[in-house]
Amino acid sequence: MYNPKRNNMEELYIRVGTTIYKVVQQPLVDGTTITRRLQWSFGTIRQDYGKNNIPPITKYNGFCTVPSHINYQKEVAGFYNLYEPITHVPTEGYFQHICSLVEHIFGEQYELGMDYLQLLYLKPTQKLPILLLVSEERNTGKSTFLNFLKALFQENVTFNTNEDFRSQFNADWAGKLMIVVDEVLLNRREDSERLKNLSTAHSYKMEAKGKDRYEVQFFAKFVLCSNNENFPVYIEPEETRYWVRKVSRLEKDDTSFLQKLKDEIPAFLYHLQHRNMTTKEESRMWFAPSLIRTDALEKIIRCNRSRIELDMAELLLDIMDTMQVDVVDFCINDLLALFNYSMVRVERHQVRNVLQQCWKLEPAPNALSYSTYQISVLPGQKYSVSPKKVGRFYTVAREKLKDYR
Repeated sequence: MYNPKRNNMEELYIRVGTTIYKVVQQPLVDGTTITRRLQWSFGTIRQDYGKNNIPPITKYNGFCTVPSHINYQKEVAGFYNLYEPITHVPTEGYFQHICSLVEHIFGEQYELGMDYLQLLYLKPTQKLPILLLVSEERNTGKSTFLNFLKALFQENVTFNTNEDFRSQFNADWAGKLMIVVDEVLLNRREDSERLKNLSTAHSYKMEAKGKDRYEVQFFAKFVLCSNNENFPVYIEPEETRYWVRKVSRLEKDDTSFLQKLKDEIPAFLYHLQHRNMTTKEESRMWFAPSLIRTDALEKIIRCNRSRIELDMAELLLDIMDTMQVDVVDFCINDLLALFNYSMVRVERHQVRNVLQQCWKLEPAPNALSYSTYQISVLPGQKYSVSPKKVGRFYTVAREKLKDYR
């Protein structure tokens, strides 16, 4: 009679609610396996084993997802835990290759990088910033870092594509610890909004093909890589949810480096269990925004700005420098007149969008008297103060435009 070999899992068959599953280890091309729960029937089990030799079937009330790496439980209050245990056993030892990788990725923010990895291990439900690794160069170690995270947290890390974020079906990644993308290009505003919302969401609607949507707790962290340093993701100027690191090229190429990293994981986890954090919780994403504000982030923000926004900032800063003032009052018609003189074609709605949506400015509540600046008709003088005007004017201070220098 057919007798399938049992693996090292605690159960071969489970019943969740009223549905029976066979728990199997599906082989992958790299020689590893991944846990799969295949819907099974009791009749098939009876055919395989005979009606007098039915194997034990552990019963659960339903599924749950409760992440833990230190005190993992497969059964939580009668529910089957879909979060997978990591098989590494922390052991004291050396991990110089992992240290070199973390130092290469995080540079002068090495200790912050170690805190980030420690939080992933010890506090898997803690919200963390979206980590974005960028570099136009090849052979920088970005993909190696993603593969290291996969080896570290195993089945709780999933590789996504850009299209996966845009798909309505998310059952394969909604319950993961980390979602990583090797070649990200999410430069549409709607892509960015969805990514930002997911990074801070406490719950999310999970949906699989042919099944109803239902709400689950969401704790996934995002790690993105891109060869585009200028515009990989749409990031607004005041955004605090991104941690962008520019990664330099590796000095040498070690084809066995990833295996060396895997060999050191037990020692690294032991270190994370006993290491003292260098930061404390200062925001919803743990790190104070000022700590993770990098030059690489500023570069992306600058490149995200529209041509109209840059032209407006340049014009206003030129007026401030020329007239030696720190504040300029103006109505939209005043700016349009200045642009027309410079032969720059600008539409009224474009100026209004920059003022209200990008710079978050509101006009004066009532029509009031104000003075602005105009092109001077005197030789050797670029601008002059205009006669008094009345209108619902905007006010822009030099401090507002400091990031445009």
